[in-house]
Amino acid sequence: MEERVFDWLSLATGPKQSNLPITIVGIDEASFTQLGMRWPWPRDMHAKLIERLHQGGAAVIAFDVMFPEPSVPAEDQAFSAAISRAGNVVLAADHGYHETASVRQWMRLDPLMAFTQAGAGAGLATLELSGDMVARRFAGHDDAFWRETVRALLRARPGMAVEPQVPPGAMIRHLGPAHTFPYVSYYQVLNGDPGIPANFFVDQIVLVGRDVRASPETGNAQADTFATPFSLTSKLLTPGVEIQATLIENAMMGQAIRPGAMAENQAALGLAMLLLWPLLLFWHPVRSGLLTLAVAASSVALSAWLFHSHNLWLATATPVLGLTLALMAMAALSYFTERRRAQDIRGAFAMYVSGEVVNQMIAHPERLKLGGERREVSLLFSDLAGFTSISERLTPDALATVINLYLNEMTKIIMAEGGTVDKFIGDAVMAFWGAPLDDPDHALHATRAAMQMQARMAELQTRFVEMGAGTIGLRIGVHSGPAVVGNMGSDLRFNYTAMGDTVNLAARLEGVNKAYGTGILVSGTTAAAVSGTIALRRVDRVRVKGKDIAVDIHTPCTDADLANLTEAAWQTYAAADWQQAEAAWLQLQLRWPGDSLPAVFIERIAAYRRMPPAADWDGSIALDKL
Repeated sequence: MEERVFDWLSLATGPKQSNLPITIVGIDEASFTQLGMRWPWPRDMHAKLIERLHQGGAAVIAFDVMFPEPSVPAEDQAFSAAISRAGNVVLAADHGYHETASVRQWMRLDPLMAFTQAGAGAGLATLELSGDMVARRFAGHDDAFWRETVRALLRARPGMAVEPQVPPGAMIRHLGPAHTFPYVSYYQVLNGDPGIPANFFVDQIVLVGRDVRASPETGNAQADTFATPFSLTSKLLTPGVEIQATLIENAMMGQAIRPGAMAENQAALGLAMLLLWPLLLFWHPVRSGLLTLAVAASSVALSAWLFHSHNLWLATATPVLGLTLALMAMAALSYFTERRRAQDIRGAFAMYVSGEVVNQMIAHPERLKLGGERREVSLLFSDLAGFTSISERLTPDALATVINLYLNEMTKIIMAEGGTVDKFIGDAVMAFWGAPLDDPDHALHATRAAMQMQARMAELQTRFVEMGAGTIGLRIGVHSGPAVVGNMGSDLRFNYTAMGDTVNLAARLEGVNKAYGTGILVSGTTAAAVSGTIALRRVDRVRVKGKDIAVDIHTPCTDADLANLTEAAWQTYAAADWQQAEAAWLQLQLRWPGDSLPAVFIERIAAYRRMPPAADWDGSIALDKL
């Protein structure tokens, strides 16, 4: 039911056009008629096609066609030579079923080795189909056909784009029905049709694939068509090569649909139920029915907006079904919800704050009220890397075991360093030092806790692997500064927590780790407070989302040479001395090949050479997406 809703949302929000320079060369009925050949066509003819496209300036030439077996040697040699000259060809791989008298197995069918040795990339073109055989899910293989095509583009046209990051488990945003992308017949390109402009293929991503709907000449080529959400209205199947084009555009334009996580779907369902609250308090058949209908319509509208504007697919049928069940079970649900809510309020204070806070509140009951005070504190935020993929691999019980182990160990370290665990947000931890008890060394304790957490995570890796979670990374951000600390919330329920710009920046620094491949980032304020006690290494100067003031960021580092050379390299970079800066970062990369920072700055220097920063540039970079 949810997948059918996905189809309807795709139909309603599909742009019906492509925005990237992607062209499909179709192996279609017209080409079979004009060329007068049966399938498979000779490979020297494909070689001629490559030459035509290469001369026309195509950025990438990707064949969604299988070439797993040798053919006529001279034809294979011509094809290999054309691949080598072009230098930007990608060929398709696939999974095939092999059956003999004694063996039945699925095998991967890769292009002929002579073609890959000539320089052709190989990408797995297998599409992931839903249970109803509709193409909805993104091909997530690391060597997927679309991914190899994008990589070939990045090699052929450096700087034109960056390698896209598609979230695990992403769904396809289909742009429209079959032939939404521009098509050119194979024979037209091969024969140099004068109707095709001379610069038509310049910087184009050209996909070559079958576009034959019904022809006895193609044999099993007719199977390379698939149902998409648009098949509901068009009643037509879409060629596989066009779905590959859609995957490429989705990835490069950031259009892939991310399925809502369980927590997000539960939040949407909870919101719908919350809006239904008057129904549970003031029952009336007509009024309650109309309210349920209004809330259900709002839930559908919210899902459609998130799908269209934020590429997020939330469960839609489930909240509507939940609202219906709530209407039917109004009296019992109202009683159950009220009872549980009262119990939660009574137990919340003791369950969600540290023992120190409980003791303080017992000693000073007058503090058990809303409000806070300004304190100098250090905030720590931590989050697991790749938590979504871990969640997909594990059963709910196994995931709970892994998360509880991780949170338990991290909490012990934070408590041992005198910190207060504010809250757990899924796999994330928020903690602070300097309140409710005074701690003049709060920055030192927070930084030391971060280092111990990373050390403990390294020790836990063996247990994580045994549990089936694989290797789990941890990102931590630490920042020190003023914050309002106290009881925040409503008159009925509140938490002892910290609020303010210091909290927000600490949370941002945790995410900034992703940009640099680091495990711990501390702000310049924290770094100054622990200077001389903890050895640090400069990472960069950044402006995170929501802040205009640049912040220096550092990471713990016990290698003095690495820290000193990094500081020198960064200073030349901040002075916009690109030649010296690049040389310094290359030296770092050579001496410490496993270090992630040099690659970041070498790529950034190349970008600044093409487009220099402003004259008043202070060496900082905006990281608005983190």
